[in-house]
Amino acid sequence: MKKTIITVATTGAFPTKEHNPAVPLTPKEIANDVVECWKAGAAVAHLHMRDDEGKGTMNKEKFRETVELIRSKCDIILNLTTSGDLHATDETRMVHLMELQPEMASYDAGTMNWMHSGIFLNHPLFLEKLGNTMQEYNVKPEIEIFDSGMVYNSLYYLKKGVLKAPLHFQFVLGAPGGTAATVENLVYLKSLIPQDSTWSAFGIGAGHLPILLATLALGGHVRVGMEDNVFYAKDRLAKSNAEFVERAGRLIKEANQQVATPAEARKILGLSK
Repeated sequence: MKKTIITVATTGAFPTKEHNPAVPLTPKEIANDVVECWKAGAAVAHLHMRDDEGKGTMNKEKFRETVELIRSKCDIILNLTTSGDLHATDETRMVHLMELQPEMASYDAGTMNWMHSGIFLNHPLFLEKLGNTMQEYNVKPEIEIFDSGMVYNSLYYLKKGVLKAPLHFQFVLGAPGGTAATVENLVYLKSLIPQDSTWSAFGIGAGHLPILLATLALGGHVRVGMEDNVFYAKDRLAKSNAEFVERAGRLIKEANQQVATPAEARKILGLSK
């Protein structure tokens, strides 16, 4: 029976407690939230940090505090963002990987107009430096794909040796400025990646549940959490990130699949721990 990985994205760089009071923001809140999600079945936690004012930050000490709290309580796979602040320098986006050596981190495979208000910059030199740094420190890239051109970028860097096979893709659908959250777009993106790749997908906002269901039908892994969607259902805020994880677990079982444990996820993703 297929083992399906649940990734929880607890916080992101933008949702606030005004959007949903349950969004975790401080290192302690995020760590406690991740542990509850691990108990509910999440095998991977994708982490963003916030500064003391609640804004997205790449502050390595915020990452350090959060990572240490989580590692002291559970064996969930930690996947650290490299894009938690649109104004961060290239060095700031990588230094936490060198010092904390997480098992995974995000690799956003191209530049895009973000939310119709800014530029999400991932220039070629940075992508080469990031890929090489991840290889040096044994960090598995989660290749985030916001449009089909980013798949082609990834295959270029694979051929160049900046990335190593097998690749792991995360399809991001519904981000303003990126690919719309439709089943047709998900099927197309899946068709572009190498057959030996693993992949996951999620939809933002109203696209959350349709893409979750389509991903299960197509054999992918899933991602849930308040980074992507603060509503559990129409007009009903999620009570917690664990509530999203619990629903994903139920749907996985109803799809005649099994929820992967962290140990099983490590094997699926080829992690060395």
